[in-house]
Amino acid sequence: MNNLKEGDKAPYFKGIDQNGSNISLDDYKGKKVILYFYPKDDTPGCTAEACNLRDNYTDLLDKGFEVIGISPDSEKSHLNFIKKNDLPFRLISDTNKEILNLYNAWGEKKMYGKTYDGVLRKTFVIDKNQNIEKIITKVKTKDHTNQIFGELKI
Repeated sequence: MNNLKEGDKAPYFKGIDQNGSNISLDDYKGKKVILYFYPKDDTPGCTAEACNLRDNYTDLLDKGFEVIGISPDSEKSHLNFIKKNDLPFRLISDTNKEILNLYNAWGEKKMYGKTYDGVLRKTFVIDKNQNIEKIITKVKTKDHTNQIFGELKI
């Protein structure tokens, strides 16, 4: 497993979004990207995080950011999640966990004394040159946009 750090080149990815359309890092050349990994559509923490990004989407766009969410859920699940919560950004369906593994967002978790593999909630801020500017591993789901702006000091 590669150990990504701030300043590294963002790993190239390609996937399929909620509409079955291709999406890749190359689509965002020259743009700043908030790439966030989350465990599951329609769960309380994941919904809070997505809705916080939705509620602050205009501010994010004004600061030059594009937002992309990634989870192992299906395209259909993503489409329903987007419709239910009126999300304005794309979600990638990574059912085979290729992108999750590329970004070290799949791994060992512990809950209630049990160990299992799952999505590690993380956010990567990728700059216009496709370098990792910031990695957030302790995501504040209800205040994620302010957390991102605070980490970036903007």
